[in-house]
Amino acid sequence: MPFNVSDRPMSTARLPDRSPKARPAGAGPHGPRSRRERLTGRALPVVVLALAAFAGGAALGASHEPADRKVATRFVKAWERRDYGAMYELLSAATRTDVTPRRFERAYDRAADTATVESIRAGRLRQAGDGRFEVPVRAETRRFGTLSGTVALELDAAGSDLPGVVWERHEVLPGLRDGQVIAQGPERTSDLGPLAAEIAGRVGPIPEAETERYAELGYPPDAVVGLTGLERQFEQRLAGTFGGTLHAGERVLARTQPRQAGPVRTSIDPDIEAAASAALAGRFGGVAVLRPRTGEVLALAGIAYSAPQPPGSVFKIITLAGALDAGIVKPRQSFPVQTAATLSGVELENAHGEACGGSLAAAFAASCNSVFAPLGADLGARRLVAAAERFGFNEPDGIAGAPPGSIPAAAEIGDDLAVGSTAIGQGRLLSTPLRMAEVAAAIANDGELVRPTLLRGTTGERSRATSPATAAVVRRFMRRVVKQGTGAAAALPGVRVAGKTGTAELRTTVPEEDVVTPEGTPQPDPQDTTDTDAWFVAFAPAARPQVAVAVLLVGQGAGGETAAPVARAVLEAALE
Repeated sequence: MPFNVSDRPMSTARLPDRSPKARPAGAGPHGPRSRRERLTGRALPVVVLALAAFAGGAALGASHEPADRKVATRFVKAWERRDYGAMYELLSAATRTDVTPRRFERAYDRAADTATVESIRAGRLRQAGDGRFEVPVRAETRRFGTLSGTVALELDAAGSDLPGVVWERHEVLPGLRDGQVIAQGPERTSDLGPLAAEIAGRVGPIPEAETERYAELGYPPDAVVGLTGLERQFEQRLAGTFGGTLHAGERVLARTQPRQAGPVRTSIDPDIEAAASAALAGRFGGVAVLRPRTGEVLALAGIAYSAPQPPGSVFKIITLAGALDAGIVKPRQSFPVQTAATLSGVELENAHGEACGGSLAAAFAASCNSVFAPLGADLGARRLVAAAERFGFNEPDGIAGAPPGSIPAAAEIGDDLAVGSTAIGQGRLLSTPLRMAEVAAAIANDGELVRPTLLRGTTGERSRATSPATAAVVRRFMRRVVKQGTGAAAALPGVRVAGKTGTAELRTTVPEEDVVTPEGTPQPDPQDTTDTDAWFVAFAPAARPQVAVAVLLVGQGAGGETAAPVARAVLEAALE
Protein backbone atom coordinates (compact mmCIF):
# COMPACT_ATOMS: atom_id res chain seq x y z
CA MET A 1 0.00 0.00 0.00
CA PRO A 2 1.28 3.55 -0.63
CA PHE A 3 0.54 4.72 2.88
CA ASN A 4 0.99 3.47 6.47
CA VAL A 5 -1.69 3.12 9.13
CA SER A 6 0.44 4.81 11.81
CA ASP A 7 2.31 8.09 11.85
CA ARG A 8 5.07 6.52 13.94
CA PRO A 9 8.25 5.28 12.24
CA MET A 10 8.01 1.59 11.43
CA SER A 11 11.13 0.95 13.52
CA THR A 12 9.28 1.89 16.72
CA ALA A 13 6.25 -0.30 16.14
CA ARG A 14 5.85 -3.08 18.72
CA LEU A 15 3.82 -6.25 18.82
CA PRO A 16 1.20 -6.18 21.58
CA ASP A 17 1.72 -8.41 24.61
CA ARG A 18 -1.12 -10.95 24.43
CA SER A 19 -0.63 -12.38 27.91
CA PRO A 20 -3.70 -12.04 30.22
CA LYS A 21 -1.98 -9.72 32.74
CA ALA A 22 0.15 -7.76 30.35
CA ARG A 23 -1.97 -4.60 30.55
CA PRO A 24 -5.27 -3.33 31.92
CA ALA A 25 -8.40 -3.44 29.79
CA GLY A 26 -8.51 -0.53 27.41
CA ALA A 27 -4.72 -0.04 27.51
CA GLY A 28 -2.63 0.35 24.37
CA PRO A 29 0.74 -1.21 23.73
CA HIS A 30 2.36 1.68 25.62
CA GLY A 31 -0.10 1.99 28.47
CA PRO A 32 -3.73 2.90 29.25
CA ARG A 33 -5.68 4.58 26.38
CA SER A 34 -8.14 7.41 26.71
CA ARG A 35 -11.76 7.17 25.45
CA ARG A 36 -10.77 9.30 22.45
CA GLU A 37 -7.85 7.03 21.63
CA ARG A 38 -10.08 3.96 21.92
CA LEU A 39 -12.67 5.48 19.54
CA THR A 40 -9.93 6.52 17.14
CA GLY A 41 -8.45 3.05 17.27
CA ARG A 42 -11.82 1.49 16.46
CA ALA A 43 -12.47 3.89 13.60
CA LEU A 44 -9.05 3.50 12.02
CA PRO A 45 -9.64 0.14 10.26
CA VAL A 46 -12.92 1.48 8.85
CA VAL A 47 -11.18 4.59 7.53
CA VAL A 48 -8.40 2.50 6.03
CA LEU A 49 -10.90 0.19 4.29
CA ALA A 50 -12.86 3.17 3.02
CA LEU A 51 -9.69 4.77 1.68
CA ALA A 52 -8.68 1.49 0.01
CA ALA A 53 -12.11 1.14 -1.58
CA PHE A 54 -12.00 4.73 -2.78
CA ALA A 55 -8.54 4.24 -4.25
CA GLY A 56 -9.62 1.06 -6.03
CA GLY A 57 -12.72 2.75 -7.40
CA ALA A 58 -10.68 5.69 -8.59
CA ALA A 59 -8.29 3.36 -10.37
CA LEU A 60 -11.15 1.52 -12.06
CA GLY A 61 -12.85 4.77 -12.98
CA ALA A 62 -9.66 6.07 -14.55
CA SER A 63 -9.27 2.94 -16.71
CA HIS A 64 -12.98 2.56 -17.61
CA GLU A 65 -13.74 2.39 -21.32
CA PRO A 66 -17.25 2.25 -22.79
CA ALA A 67 -18.19 -1.27 -23.83
CA ASP A 68 -18.83 -0.37 -27.47
CA ARG A 69 -15.43 1.33 -27.83
CA LYS A 70 -13.73 -1.60 -26.13
CA VAL A 71 -15.32 -4.09 -28.54
CA ALA A 72 -14.47 -1.93 -31.56
CA THR A 73 -10.85 -1.63 -30.37
CA ARG A 74 -10.55 -5.40 -29.90
CA PHE A 75 -12.07 -5.98 -33.33
CA VAL A 76 -9.52 -3.70 -35.01
CA LYS A 77 -6.59 -5.18 -33.06
CA ALA A 78 -7.66 -8.68 -34.08
CA TRP A 79 -7.83 -7.48 -37.70
CA GLU A 80 -4.23 -6.27 -37.45
CA ARG A 81 -3.27 -9.79 -36.28
CA ARG A 82 -5.50 -11.35 -38.98
CA ASP A 83 -7.20 -13.28 -36.21
CA TYR A 84 -10.51 -13.73 -38.02
CA GLY A 85 -11.84 -16.13 -35.41
CA ALA A 86 -11.50 -13.47 -32.70
CA MET A 87 -13.08 -10.91 -35.02
CA TYR A 88 -16.04 -13.19 -35.68
CA GLU A 89 -16.68 -13.63 -31.96
CA LEU A 90 -16.99 -9.84 -31.66
CA LEU A 91 -19.74 -9.59 -34.30
CA SER A 92 -23.29 -8.72 -33.29
CA ALA A 93 -25.77 -11.53 -32.69
CA ALA A 94 -27.72 -10.56 -35.81
CA THR A 95 -24.58 -10.54 -37.98
CA ARG A 96 -23.50 -13.98 -36.73
CA THR A 97 -26.96 -15.24 -37.68
CA ASP A 98 -26.54 -13.92 -41.23
CA VAL A 99 -22.85 -14.73 -41.80
CA THR A 100 -21.08 -18.03 -41.20
CA PRO A 101 -17.52 -18.09 -39.79
CA ARG A 102 -16.44 -19.68 -43.05
CA ARG A 103 -17.93 -16.91 -45.20
CA PHE A 104 -16.52 -14.24 -42.89
CA GLU A 105 -12.97 -15.64 -43.02
CA ARG A 106 -13.11 -16.22 -46.77
CA ALA A 107 -14.16 -12.62 -47.38
CA TYR A 108 -11.01 -11.34 -45.64
CA ASP A 109 -8.73 -14.01 -47.13
CA ARG A 110 -9.88 -13.36 -50.67
CA ALA A 111 -9.60 -9.60 -50.31
CA ALA A 112 -6.10 -9.96 -48.86
CA ASP A 113 -5.01 -12.39 -51.60
CA THR A 114 -6.43 -10.26 -54.41
CA ALA A 115 -4.84 -7.07 -53.10
CA THR A 116 -1.60 -8.86 -52.07
CA VAL A 117 -1.92 -7.49 -48.52
CA GLU A 118 1.15 -7.94 -46.32
CA SER A 119 0.01 -6.05 -43.23
CA ILE A 120 -2.89 -4.08 -41.78
CA ARG A 121 -2.33 -1.10 -39.51
CA ALA A 122 -5.14 0.82 -37.84
CA GLY A 123 -5.11 4.29 -36.34
CA ARG A 124 -7.05 5.74 -33.45
CA LEU A 125 -10.79 5.13 -33.19
CA ARG A 126 -12.99 8.18 -33.54
CA GLN A 127 -16.54 8.31 -32.18
CA ALA A 128 -18.92 9.05 -35.07
CA GLY A 129 -22.18 8.84 -33.13
CA ASP A 130 -23.97 6.50 -30.74
CA GLY A 131 -22.54 3.05 -31.30
CA ARG A 132 -20.64 4.18 -34.41
CA PHE A 133 -16.91 4.58 -34.86
CA GLU A 134 -14.51 5.42 -37.65
CA VAL A 135 -10.94 4.16 -37.83
CA PRO A 136 -8.23 5.03 -40.37
CA VAL A 137 -6.75 1.84 -41.85
CA ARG A 138 -3.59 1.34 -43.93
CA ALA A 139 -3.06 -1.88 -45.87
CA GLU A 140 0.48 -2.44 -47.11
CA THR A 141 0.47 -4.53 -50.29
CA ARG A 142 3.21 -6.14 -52.38
CA ARG A 143 1.83 -5.06 -55.74
CA PHE A 144 -0.25 -1.93 -55.20
CA GLY A 145 1.64 -0.03 -52.52
CA THR A 146 -0.38 1.39 -49.63
CA LEU A 147 -4.17 1.26 -49.59
CA SER A 148 -5.59 3.69 -47.06
CA GLY A 149 -9.02 4.82 -46.06
CA THR A 150 -11.48 5.14 -43.23
CA VAL A 151 -13.50 2.10 -42.18
CA ALA A 152 -16.79 2.66 -40.35
CA LEU A 153 -17.80 0.30 -37.56
CA GLU A 154 -21.32 0.13 -36.15
CA LEU A 155 -22.02 -1.56 -32.81
CA ASP A 156 -25.30 -3.19 -31.84
CA ALA A 157 -26.23 -4.81 -28.51
CA ALA A 158 -29.54 -6.38 -29.58
CA GLY A 159 -29.78 -10.07 -28.66
CA SER A 160 -26.66 -10.03 -26.48
CA ASP A 161 -25.37 -8.73 -23.17
CA LEU A 162 -22.49 -6.96 -24.92
CA PRO A 163 -22.45 -4.85 -28.08
CA GLY A 164 -21.15 -6.49 -31.25
CA VAL A 165 -19.90 -5.25 -34.60
CA VAL A 166 -22.49 -5.01 -37.37
CA TRP A 167 -20.33 -6.26 -40.24
CA GLU A 168 -20.65 -5.50 -43.94
CA ARG A 169 -18.60 -7.18 -46.65
CA HIS A 170 -17.11 -3.93 -47.97
CA GLU A 171 -15.26 -3.51 -44.65
CA VAL A 172 -12.63 -6.13 -45.57
CA LEU A 173 -10.35 -3.47 -47.07
CA PRO A 174 -10.10 0.32 -46.77
CA GLY A 175 -11.43 2.18 -49.76
CA LEU A 176 -14.14 -0.30 -50.79
CA ARG A 177 -17.65 1.01 -51.39
CA ASP A 178 -20.83 -0.20 -49.77
CA GLY A 179 -22.52 -2.12 -52.58
CA GLN A 180 -22.28 -2.06 -56.36
CA VAL A 181 -24.11 0.16 -58.84
CA ILE A 182 -26.64 -1.95 -60.71
CA ALA A 183 -28.11 0.84 -62.83
CA GLN A 184 -27.69 4.62 -62.80
CA GLY A 185 -28.56 7.71 -64.83
CA PRO A 186 -31.12 8.09 -67.60
CA GLU A 187 -29.35 5.44 -69.66
CA ARG A 188 -29.26 2.99 -66.72
CA THR A 189 -25.56 2.26 -67.16
CA SER A 190 -23.62 -0.17 -64.97
CA ASP A 191 -20.26 -1.92 -64.70
CA LEU A 192 -22.05 -5.24 -64.15
CA GLY A 193 -22.81 -5.70 -67.85
CA PRO A 194 -25.69 -8.00 -68.88
CA LEU A 195 -26.20 -9.05 -65.26
CA ALA A 196 -27.34 -5.51 -64.43
CA ALA A 197 -30.22 -5.74 -66.90
CA GLU A 198 -31.28 -9.10 -65.45
CA ILE A 199 -31.39 -7.65 -61.95
CA ALA A 200 -32.67 -4.16 -62.65
CA GLY A 201 -35.22 -5.00 -65.34
CA ARG A 202 -36.11 -2.62 -68.13
CA VAL A 203 -37.87 0.70 -68.67
CA GLY A 204 -40.11 1.91 -71.47
CA PRO A 205 -43.24 3.91 -72.36
CA ILE A 206 -46.25 3.64 -70.08
CA PRO A 207 -48.24 0.50 -71.01
CA GLU A 208 -51.62 1.35 -72.47
CA ALA A 209 -53.45 -0.61 -69.76
CA GLU A 210 -51.80 1.54 -67.05
CA THR A 211 -52.16 4.99 -68.65
CA GLU A 212 -54.95 6.08 -66.30
CA ARG A 213 -53.16 4.92 -63.15
CA TYR A 214 -49.97 6.77 -64.04
CA ALA A 215 -51.93 9.90 -64.99
CA GLU A 216 -53.48 9.92 -61.52
CA LEU A 217 -49.97 9.76 -60.06
CA GLY A 218 -48.99 12.88 -62.03
CA TYR A 219 -46.90 11.22 -64.74
CA PRO A 220 -46.87 13.00 -68.13
CA PRO A 221 -48.08 10.83 -71.04
CA ASP A 222 -44.60 10.53 -72.55
CA ALA A 223 -42.92 9.41 -69.31
CA VAL A 224 -40.62 6.39 -69.26
CA VAL A 225 -41.47 3.93 -66.47
CA GLY A 226 -40.19 0.67 -65.04
CA LEU A 227 -41.68 -2.33 -66.82
CA THR A 228 -39.93 -5.28 -65.20
CA GLY A 229 -37.65 -6.21 -62.30
CA LEU A 230 -36.43 -3.66 -59.79
CA GLU A 231 -37.32 -0.82 -62.16
CA ARG A 232 -40.97 -1.81 -61.83
CA GLN A 233 -40.78 -2.62 -58.12
CA PHE A 234 -39.28 0.76 -57.20
CA GLU A 235 -40.79 2.90 -59.97
CA GLN A 236 -42.25 5.55 -57.67
CA ARG A 237 -39.08 5.70 -55.55
CA LEU A 238 -36.93 6.18 -58.64
CA ALA A 239 -39.20 8.59 -60.51
CA GLY A 240 -38.40 11.66 -58.43
CA THR A 241 -40.68 14.70 -58.77
CA PHE A 242 -41.84 16.00 -62.12
CA GLY A 243 -41.53 19.70 -62.85
CA GLY A 244 -43.58 22.02 -65.00
CA THR A 245 -45.13 25.44 -65.52
CA LEU A 246 -48.81 26.28 -64.99
CA HIS A 247 -50.07 29.03 -67.33
CA ALA A 248 -53.26 31.10 -67.25
CA GLY A 249 -53.22 32.69 -70.67
CA GLU A 250 -49.98 34.62 -70.76
CA ARG A 251 -49.58 34.60 -67.02
CA VAL A 252 -47.53 32.01 -65.13
CA LEU A 253 -49.45 30.84 -62.09
CA ALA A 254 -46.88 28.41 -60.78
CA ARG A 255 -43.60 26.79 -61.69
CA THR A 256 -41.86 23.79 -60.17
CA GLN A 257 -38.48 22.32 -60.89
CA PRO A 258 -38.03 18.57 -61.38
CA ARG A 259 -36.21 16.86 -58.58
CA GLN A 260 -34.15 13.74 -59.01
CA ALA A 261 -34.88 10.81 -56.70
CA GLY A 262 -32.30 9.44 -54.33
CA PRO A 263 -30.63 6.05 -54.80
CA VAL A 264 -32.38 2.84 -53.84
CA ARG A 265 -30.35 0.16 -52.08
CA THR A 266 -31.56 -3.27 -53.07
CA SER A 267 -31.01 -6.49 -51.17
CA ILE A 268 -30.03 -8.31 -54.38
CA ASP A 269 -26.44 -9.56 -54.14
CA PRO A 270 -24.81 -9.45 -57.61
CA ASP A 271 -22.42 -12.28 -56.74
CA ILE A 272 -25.27 -14.59 -55.69
CA GLU A 273 -27.37 -13.48 -58.67
CA ALA A 274 -24.47 -14.30 -61.00
CA ALA A 275 -24.02 -17.70 -59.37
CA ALA A 276 -27.74 -18.46 -59.75
CA SER A 277 -27.74 -17.44 -63.42
CA ALA A 278 -24.62 -19.51 -64.09
CA ALA A 279 -26.13 -22.56 -62.35
CA LEU A 280 -29.24 -22.36 -64.55
CA ALA A 281 -26.86 -22.68 -67.49
CA GLY A 282 -29.39 -21.43 -70.01
CA ARG A 283 -32.12 -23.86 -68.96
CA PHE A 284 -35.70 -22.66 -68.63
CA GLY A 285 -36.22 -22.29 -64.92
CA GLY A 286 -35.77 -20.02 -61.93
CA VAL A 287 -33.81 -19.60 -58.73
CA ALA A 288 -34.88 -17.54 -55.71
CA VAL A 289 -32.61 -16.87 -52.74
CA LEU A 290 -33.74 -15.29 -49.45
CA ARG A 291 -32.34 -14.37 -46.07
CA PRO A 292 -34.72 -16.28 -43.72
CA ARG A 293 -34.56 -13.91 -40.75
CA THR A 294 -35.39 -10.71 -42.66
CA GLY A 295 -36.96 -11.88 -45.92
CA GLU A 296 -34.35 -9.91 -47.90
CA VAL A 297 -34.19 -11.23 -51.47
CA LEU A 298 -30.60 -12.02 -52.44
CA ALA A 299 -31.23 -13.33 -55.96
CA LEU A 300 -34.07 -13.79 -58.47
CA ALA A 301 -32.76 -15.52 -61.57
CA GLY A 302 -34.74 -16.72 -64.58
CA ILE A 303 -38.47 -17.23 -63.91
CA ALA A 304 -37.98 -17.04 -60.15
CA TYR A 305 -41.30 -15.24 -59.66
CA SER A 306 -43.01 -14.94 -63.01
CA ALA A 307 -44.23 -18.36 -64.19
CA PRO A 308 -45.99 -20.54 -61.56
CA GLN A 309 -45.66 -24.31 -61.94
CA PRO A 310 -46.96 -27.34 -59.98
CA PRO A 311 -44.51 -27.63 -57.05
CA GLY A 312 -44.53 -31.41 -56.71
CA SER A 313 -43.13 -32.93 -53.57
CA VAL A 314 -41.60 -29.73 -52.18
CA PHE A 315 -45.20 -29.01 -51.16
CA LYS A 316 -44.94 -31.98 -48.77
CA ILE A 317 -43.23 -29.55 -46.38
CA ILE A 318 -46.60 -27.81 -45.97
CA THR A 319 -48.54 -31.09 -45.82
CA LEU A 320 -46.24 -32.39 -43.10
CA ALA A 321 -46.42 -29.15 -41.09
CA GLY A 322 -50.23 -29.06 -41.39
CA ALA A 323 -50.59 -32.71 -40.31
CA LEU A 324 -48.28 -32.22 -37.30
CA ASP A 325 -50.06 -29.02 -36.26
CA ALA A 326 -53.45 -30.77 -36.53
CA GLY A 327 -52.21 -33.70 -34.46
CA ILE A 328 -53.18 -36.35 -37.00
CA VAL A 329 -49.61 -37.69 -37.16
CA LYS A 330 -46.76 -38.01 -34.66
CA PRO A 331 -43.08 -37.43 -35.48
CA ARG A 332 -42.18 -41.03 -34.58
CA GLN A 333 -45.15 -42.66 -36.28
CA SER A 334 -44.52 -45.52 -38.73
CA PHE A 335 -46.28 -46.52 -41.95
CA PRO A 336 -46.46 -49.66 -44.06
CA VAL A 337 -43.86 -50.09 -46.79
CA GLN A 338 -45.71 -50.19 -50.13
CA THR A 339 -45.48 -49.07 -53.76
CA ALA A 340 -48.80 -47.21 -53.97
CA ALA A 341 -51.77 -45.93 -52.01
CA THR A 342 -55.41 -46.28 -53.01
CA LEU A 343 -57.59 -43.18 -52.77
CA SER A 344 -61.17 -43.00 -54.07
CA GLY A 345 -60.61 -46.38 -55.69
CA VAL A 346 -57.56 -45.23 -57.68
CA GLU A 347 -53.95 -46.28 -57.07
CA LEU A 348 -51.51 -43.40 -56.63
CA GLU A 349 -47.98 -44.74 -57.14
CA ASN A 350 -44.62 -43.76 -55.73
CA ALA A 351 -42.00 -42.45 -58.16
CA HIS A 352 -40.72 -45.28 -60.38
CA GLY A 353 -43.01 -47.67 -58.51
CA GLU A 354 -40.60 -47.77 -55.57
CA ALA A 355 -41.62 -49.32 -52.26
CA CYS A 356 -41.24 -46.92 -49.32
CA GLY A 357 -42.67 -46.22 -45.91
CA GLY A 358 -41.37 -46.97 -42.42
CA SER A 359 -40.91 -44.03 -40.09
CA LEU A 360 -42.41 -40.64 -40.94
CA ALA A 361 -38.88 -39.23 -41.25
CA ALA A 362 -37.86 -41.99 -43.67
CA ALA A 363 -41.02 -41.51 -45.74
CA PHE A 364 -40.31 -37.78 -46.00
CA ALA A 365 -36.67 -38.38 -46.94
CA ALA A 366 -37.78 -40.82 -49.67
CA SER A 367 -40.60 -38.46 -50.77
CA CYS A 368 -43.07 -41.28 -50.37
CA ASN A 369 -46.41 -40.59 -52.11
CA SER A 370 -47.99 -43.70 -50.60
CA VAL A 371 -47.60 -42.07 -47.16
CA PHE A 372 -48.21 -38.39 -47.89
CA ALA A 373 -51.20 -38.66 -50.22
CA PRO A 374 -53.30 -40.54 -47.60
CA LEU A 375 -51.94 -38.19 -44.94
CA GLY A 376 -53.27 -35.25 -46.98
CA ALA A 377 -56.64 -36.98 -47.39
CA ASP A 378 -56.79 -37.50 -43.60
CA LEU A 379 -55.93 -33.84 -43.07
CA GLY A 380 -58.76 -32.90 -45.40
CA ALA A 381 -59.16 -30.15 -47.95
CA ARG A 382 -60.12 -27.44 -45.45
CA ARG A 383 -57.12 -27.91 -43.17
CA LEU A 384 -54.74 -28.47 -46.09
CA VAL A 385 -55.79 -25.20 -47.71
CA ALA A 386 -55.53 -23.39 -44.37
CA ALA A 387 -51.98 -24.73 -43.89
CA ALA A 388 -50.98 -23.58 -47.39
CA GLU A 389 -52.43 -20.13 -46.79
CA ARG A 390 -50.51 -19.80 -43.52
CA PHE A 391 -47.40 -20.35 -45.65
CA GLY A 392 -48.48 -17.51 -47.94
CA PHE A 393 -50.46 -19.22 -50.71
CA ASN A 394 -53.31 -17.21 -52.26
CA GLU A 395 -51.73 -13.98 -50.98
CA PRO A 396 -49.59 -11.52 -53.00
CA ASP A 397 -45.89 -11.40 -52.24
CA GLY A 398 -45.53 -7.65 -52.41
CA ILE A 399 -43.11 -8.08 -55.32
CA ALA A 400 -44.37 -6.29 -58.43
CA GLY A 401 -45.27 -8.76 -61.16
CA ALA A 402 -45.11 -11.79 -58.86
CA PRO A 403 -48.27 -13.93 -59.03
CA PRO A 404 -49.18 -15.53 -55.71
CA GLY A 405 -48.77 -19.24 -55.22
CA SER A 406 -52.28 -20.62 -55.59
CA ILE A 407 -54.31 -23.46 -54.14
CA PRO A 408 -58.04 -23.94 -54.91
CA ALA A 409 -60.65 -23.31 -52.25
CA ALA A 410 -61.37 -26.37 -50.15
CA ALA A 411 -64.83 -26.84 -51.69
CA GLU A 412 -63.31 -26.84 -55.18
CA ILE A 413 -60.62 -29.48 -54.67
CA GLY A 414 -62.78 -32.59 -54.82
CA ASP A 415 -62.61 -36.11 -53.40
CA ASP A 416 -59.87 -37.88 -51.40
CA LEU A 417 -57.87 -38.58 -54.56
CA ALA A 418 -57.88 -34.88 -55.45
CA VAL A 419 -56.94 -33.88 -51.89
CA GLY A 420 -54.19 -36.51 -51.81
CA SER A 421 -52.85 -35.32 -55.17
CA THR A 422 -52.83 -31.75 -53.90
CA ALA A 423 -51.02 -32.84 -50.73
CA ILE A 424 -48.11 -34.16 -52.82
CA GLY A 425 -47.94 -30.96 -54.88
CA GLN A 426 -50.04 -31.89 -57.90
CA GLY A 427 -53.66 -31.20 -58.86
CA ARG A 428 -54.46 -27.53 -59.51
CA LEU A 429 -51.69 -26.29 -57.22
CA LEU A 430 -49.21 -23.72 -58.59
CA SER A 431 -46.18 -21.97 -57.14
CA THR A 432 -43.06 -20.01 -58.03
CA PRO A 433 -39.52 -20.53 -56.70
CA LEU A 434 -39.92 -17.27 -54.76
CA ARG A 435 -42.98 -18.64 -52.93
CA MET A 436 -41.29 -21.98 -52.18
CA ALA A 437 -38.16 -20.20 -50.96
CA GLU A 438 -40.44 -18.41 -48.49
CA VAL A 439 -41.80 -21.79 -47.35
CA ALA A 440 -38.29 -23.15 -46.75
CA ALA A 441 -37.31 -19.91 -45.01
CA ALA A 442 -40.33 -20.17 -42.68
CA ILE A 443 -39.17 -23.61 -41.52
CA ALA A 444 -35.65 -22.25 -41.12
CA ASN A 445 -37.06 -19.30 -39.15
CA ASP A 446 -38.75 -21.44 -36.45
CA GLY A 447 -42.09 -21.43 -38.25
CA GLU A 448 -42.33 -17.68 -38.79
CA LEU A 449 -43.08 -16.58 -42.35
CA VAL A 450 -41.33 -13.36 -43.38
CA ARG A 451 -42.58 -11.73 -46.57
CA PRO A 452 -39.86 -10.99 -49.13
CA THR A 453 -38.38 -7.52 -49.46
CA LEU A 454 -36.08 -6.14 -52.12
CA LEU A 455 -34.89 -3.23 -49.95
CA ARG A 456 -31.60 -3.83 -48.25
CA GLY A 457 -31.60 -3.52 -44.47
CA THR A 458 -35.37 -3.92 -44.11
CA THR A 459 -37.47 -6.78 -42.76
CA GLY A 460 -40.61 -8.09 -44.44
CA GLU A 461 -43.98 -8.48 -42.78
CA ARG A 462 -44.05 -11.37 -40.31
CA SER A 463 -46.73 -13.96 -39.59
CA ARG A 464 -46.91 -17.41 -37.98
CA ALA A 465 -46.93 -20.27 -40.53
CA THR A 466 -46.48 -23.13 -38.08
CA SER A 467 -45.46 -23.70 -34.48
CA PRO A 468 -41.78 -23.64 -33.47
CA ALA A 469 -42.08 -27.27 -32.35
CA THR A 470 -43.45 -28.36 -35.73
CA ALA A 471 -40.82 -26.31 -37.57
CA ALA A 472 -38.11 -28.07 -35.55
CA VAL A 473 -39.43 -31.48 -36.62
CA VAL A 474 -39.69 -30.50 -40.29
CA ARG A 475 -36.21 -28.97 -40.14
CA ARG A 476 -34.82 -32.25 -38.78
CA PHE A 477 -36.60 -34.23 -41.49
CA MET A 478 -35.30 -31.86 -44.20
CA ARG A 479 -31.80 -32.39 -42.92
CA ARG A 480 -32.30 -36.13 -43.39
CA VAL A 481 -33.40 -35.58 -47.02
CA VAL A 482 -29.94 -34.22 -47.83
CA LYS A 483 -28.00 -36.48 -45.52
CA GLN A 484 -29.46 -39.81 -46.66
CA GLY A 485 -32.48 -39.17 -48.87
CA THR A 486 -33.37 -37.88 -52.32
CA GLY A 487 -31.48 -34.58 -51.88
CA ALA A 488 -27.95 -35.93 -51.41
CA ALA A 489 -26.70 -33.99 -54.46
CA ALA A 490 -27.17 -30.73 -52.51
CA ALA A 491 -24.72 -31.70 -49.75
CA LEU A 492 -21.85 -29.30 -49.03
CA PRO A 493 -18.65 -30.29 -47.22
CA GLY A 494 -18.52 -28.77 -43.76
CA VAL A 495 -22.04 -27.29 -44.00
CA ARG A 496 -25.24 -28.93 -42.76
CA VAL A 497 -27.81 -28.44 -45.53
CA ALA A 498 -31.54 -29.10 -45.06
CA GLY A 499 -33.70 -29.54 -48.16
CA LYS A 500 -36.56 -31.19 -50.03
CA THR A 501 -36.80 -32.50 -53.57
CA GLY A 502 -39.79 -32.20 -55.86
CA THR A 503 -40.66 -33.80 -59.19
CA ALA A 504 -43.93 -32.48 -60.60
CA GLU A 505 -45.72 -34.25 -63.44
CA LEU A 506 -46.88 -31.79 -66.08
CA ARG A 507 -49.49 -33.80 -67.98
CA THR A 508 -51.17 -36.18 -65.53
CA THR A 509 -50.90 -37.48 -61.99
CA VAL A 510 -53.10 -40.52 -62.73
CA PRO A 511 -51.35 -43.84 -63.50
CA GLU A 512 -51.20 -44.65 -67.21
CA GLU A 513 -53.53 -47.66 -67.01
CA ASP A 514 -56.32 -45.44 -65.67
CA VAL A 515 -56.13 -42.89 -68.48
CA VAL A 516 -58.77 -43.31 -71.17
CA THR A 517 -57.54 -41.96 -74.53
CA PRO A 518 -58.66 -42.46 -78.14
CA GLU A 519 -57.03 -45.36 -79.95
CA GLY A 520 -53.73 -44.38 -81.53
CA THR A 521 -53.03 -41.47 -79.14
CA PRO A 522 -49.29 -41.56 -78.29
CA GLN A 523 -48.52 -42.29 -74.64
CA PRO A 524 -45.58 -40.74 -72.78
CA ASP A 525 -42.46 -42.87 -72.52
CA PRO A 526 -42.04 -43.93 -68.85
CA GLN A 527 -38.30 -43.25 -69.21
CA ASP A 528 -38.85 -39.77 -70.66
CA THR A 529 -38.12 -37.22 -67.92
CA THR A 530 -39.06 -34.13 -69.92
CA ASP A 531 -42.64 -34.51 -68.70
CA THR A 532 -41.64 -33.40 -65.21
CA ASP A 533 -40.55 -30.20 -63.51
CA ALA A 534 -37.56 -30.55 -61.21
CA TRP A 535 -37.67 -28.71 -57.87
CA PHE A 536 -35.41 -28.35 -54.88
CA VAL A 537 -35.73 -26.11 -51.82
CA ALA A 538 -33.13 -25.81 -49.08
CA PHE A 539 -31.63 -23.72 -46.31
CA ALA A 540 -28.22 -23.70 -44.67
CA PRO A 541 -26.54 -24.01 -42.27
CA ALA A 542 -29.31 -26.18 -40.85
CA ALA A 543 -28.69 -25.22 -37.20
CA ARG A 544 -28.40 -21.45 -37.82
CA PRO A 545 -29.93 -20.83 -41.24
CA GLN A 546 -28.56 -17.83 -43.11
CA VAL A 547 -29.84 -18.45 -46.61
CA ALA A 548 -32.85 -20.21 -48.17
CA VAL A 549 -33.02 -21.19 -51.83
CA ALA A 550 -35.61 -22.63 -54.22
CA VAL A 551 -34.78 -24.02 -57.66
CA LEU A 552 -37.18 -24.86 -60.50
CA LEU A 553 -36.12 -26.42 -63.82
CA VAL A 554 -39.07 -26.78 -66.18
CA GLY A 555 -39.27 -30.11 -67.99
CA GLN A 556 -35.89 -31.20 -66.63
CA GLY A 557 -36.61 -34.48 -64.85
CA ALA A 558 -36.21 -35.37 -61.18
CA GLY A 559 -35.53 -32.72 -58.56
CA GLY A 560 -32.84 -34.69 -56.76
CA GLU A 561 -30.89 -35.24 -59.97
CA THR A 562 -31.06 -31.85 -61.70
CA ALA A 563 -32.36 -29.18 -59.32
CA ALA A 564 -30.41 -30.19 -56.20
CA PRO A 565 -26.98 -29.63 -57.83
CA VAL A 566 -28.12 -26.13 -58.86
CA ALA A 567 -29.12 -25.40 -55.26
CA ARG A 568 -25.76 -26.69 -54.08
CA ALA A 569 -23.87 -24.26 -56.33
CA VAL A 570 -26.03 -21.33 -55.24
CA LEU A 571 -25.75 -22.19 -51.52
CA GLU A 572 -21.99 -22.45 -51.86
CA ALA A 573 -21.80 -18.99 -53.43
CA ALA A 574 -24.17 -17.48 -50.86
CA LEU A 575 -22.24 -18.86 -47.90
CA GLU A 576 -18.78 -17.86 -49.10
